[in-house]
Amino acid sequence: MISQPLTLPCGHTIKNRLIKAAMTEGLADKRDDATIGHQTLYKTWSEGGAAVLITGNIMVDRRYLERAGNVVVEDESGLAQLKAWAKATHQGNSELWAQISHPGRQCPRLVNTQPLSASDVQLNMIANFGKPKPASREDLQDIIQRFGNTARILKQAGFDGVQIHSAHGYLLSQFLSPITNKRQDEYGGSLENRAHLLLQVIASVRQAVGDDFPISVKLNSSDFQKGGFSEEECLQVVDWLNEARIDLLEISGGTYEQLEFLQQSAEETRASSLKREAYFLSYAEKIKQVAKMPVMVTGGFRTLQGMNDAISAQHTDVIGLARPFCLAPDLPKQLISQDLALLDDQAKHLVLGKGYWGPASSSKSMQALNNQAQAGWYYHQIERLAKGQNSNEKYSVRKALFAHLSNDFKRAIKRKFA
Repeated sequence: MISQPLTLPCGHTIKNRLIKAAMTEGLADKRDDATIGHQTLYKTWSEGGAAVLITGNIMVDRRYLERAGNVVVEDESGLAQLKAWAKATHQGNSELWAQISHPGRQCPRLVNTQPLSASDVQLNMIANFGKPKPASREDLQDIIQRFGNTARILKQAGFDGVQIHSAHGYLLSQFLSPITNKRQDEYGGSLENRAHLLLQVIASVRQAVGDDFPISVKLNSSDFQKGGFSEEECLQVVDWLNEARIDLLEISGGTYEQLEFLQQSAEETRASSLKREAYFLSYAEKIKQVAKMPVMVTGGFRTLQGMNDAISAQHTDVIGLARPFCLAPDLPKQLISQDLALLDDQAKHLVLGKGYWGPASSSKSMQALNNQAQAGWYYHQIERLAKGQNSNEKYSVRKALFAHLSNDFKRAIKRKFA
């Protein structure tokens, strides 16, 4: 069950089936390097008993960030800080895997007013993102090289694995989606062409880290947008990934415009998914029929029974948990010892429609506001843990929203003048 070890295709064994999924931390300094906050945060989480802790977005290119406060690894200038981060995590006996990523068009204006993407399709969300420039062939070769280089440096720093982010509407996901990929060259059009960049990035990373180093890919089961990356296309990409020598496939879904990956606790979540807890589990069952590598499902798991049942039924091999770690850093130990059978679904208390600023579903702007507020509330908990403090469940969602917006603005300004 969740306490059982798992041997990955590369020969590496993880000690149990619980992994902390990626959450953006926003703790980097003005030079985009890791800080003592990362060490404190991940040491706390590692003492909680998870087999693996996956970092938030570690960016491959300093010009393009998911948000100010991302760690960037494009050379060895921050190697000492990365080594300290890995060492602190290992002190608690968890592995540290780096999620490596390029945001593509999902790069805030405060970071870059003209981001890079598959095509010039702009993300229109609260005027926060500029019109992207279509990546040239030279840009794409640079991106492929950067992913491999970043992975090489992270392995040198003592990280235990990497995860390539190809979900949630980031760059590799943008290439997979017909909505954001309007190219007419070998990287656009057919699904085979749209998947070309992802497969080249994986090959670059594998060459950089060797055959026995774990590589994970985070992939959308679907974009949940009409005309976007579909479930059928996902299954075909998984079949191609079988030949790409990856060790773990994390299943997720949605983009910034359709935030399925942040909505597992919403009332409109379909009944069949609620019955089995994890929102993406039904998609994972189909993917498991195609995938030759182990599969990880993140989002919605809240009971020990549900986790064990999903593994026992071979619907997933690994359980991914993210936000619950913000409130209960030691939850893996509690689950494995059976001292904890039910995780508090704190997110259900944080919907703005429940007495804050009006119905969360009344408009896209309100939905965006609600999502930002919920994210900000969890960012606050991460920041407290990074300071060695306990989480604060009573923290105001209103304060969380404004603090999040203010902090990201300040970080962006500081790095511009660093």
